[in-house]
Formats: sequence, C-alpha cells, structure tokens
Amino acid sequence: MADNEDQTMELEVLRSIYEGDECFKELSPTSFQYRIGDRDDPKAFLLEISWPELYPELPPNISLNAFFNNGIATSVKHNIIARLQEQVEANLGTAMMYTLFEWAKENQQQLMENHRPVVNTMTTSTNEDSVSSNIPSSKKKEKKEQLTKSQKKKLADKTDHQGELPRGWNWVDVVKHLSKTGCKDEE
Repeated sequence: MADNEDQTMELEVLRSIYEGDECFKELSPTSFQYRIGDRDDPKAFLLEISWPELYPELPPNISLNAFFNNGIATSVKHNIIARLQEQVEANLGTAMMYTLFEWAKENQQQLMENHRPVVNTMTTSTNEDSVSSNIPSSKKKEKKEQLTKSQKKKLADKTDHQGELPRGWNWVDVVKHLSKTGCKDEE
C-alpha cells in the first residue's frame, strides 16, 4: 500500500512540475513520455517510462520505441537506455522520474554524441514528389472551377451581363418579413 501512496504522490508532483510543459505527456497514471530536446533538433529523442506495480522498489520500464525515435540508430538507443539504467540503480527505492528526465536533459549531448541522422529513402522520395507536385499545383490554381450546365444557367440568371451579382441579391426583404410577423402594438 505504501508503494501506491508513493506512486500517487510522485504522480501529483510530476503533474505540478510539468504542467504546461509541451515536452511532457502523461499517457496513463503509470506511463509517461518526455521529449528531450526541441522538435526540430536532429538529436532530440522521446523517452517513455512506465511504472511496474511495485515502483519505486522495482525499477521503471524505459523505452525508446516511439515513432519519434525512428531516426535514431539501435546502438545509440541501447547506449541511452544503459546510461539511464545506471541512474535508476542509483535512485532505486525513491521517486526518480523527475531525476531521470532532468538527467537526460542535462546529458543530451553525451547521450547522442554517436548519433548520425538516418536518412530514409522514403523521406527523400516523398520530398522529391512534393517538390514536383508543387509546380503543377500552381498551374491548377490558375484554372477556374468547372461548373455543370445547370449551374452555369443558374449563375447567369442571377448575374448581369458582366458576371456581377446585382446589389442586394442576398438581402432579406425586410418589409415582407415585417408584414408576415405583424406588429405587437396593433393588438
């Protein structure tokens, strides 16, 4: 029961410390994600930590399997997890989530020193497609919308010879409206 109280207290502390922090995300009351580094930083990674039932007496589960980390080599991921496991062993039996997140932030450069951004061939071909597709899309913007024959006829009936809608074409006929509703003073 004391472990659950420790977990509840640490959960409250984490929520109060990281409230409004876009890097922190609570997936469940026992599972958390923290982004180390800026989104645009090629050396940023997403740390996912979950608590076992007997946490903090048992070490938390640390994972780097999030989609955000797909560009990080497996050897670098193993190195990060091994270094974090050292910190877990040093803090075993105490609330350590804040300590782990802050340690990872402070040591991001050393953790990612062997990281070489992985260039996916899928990303390269997607970028080429988007560049080539931008050229025709600008030509498409110059074309007018294709209307059916009945749509053209309705539009011609509403517009004058220059294609302009007459002034007040969408106004409410106030007099007709008032005549239908009547005046309250007449009663």
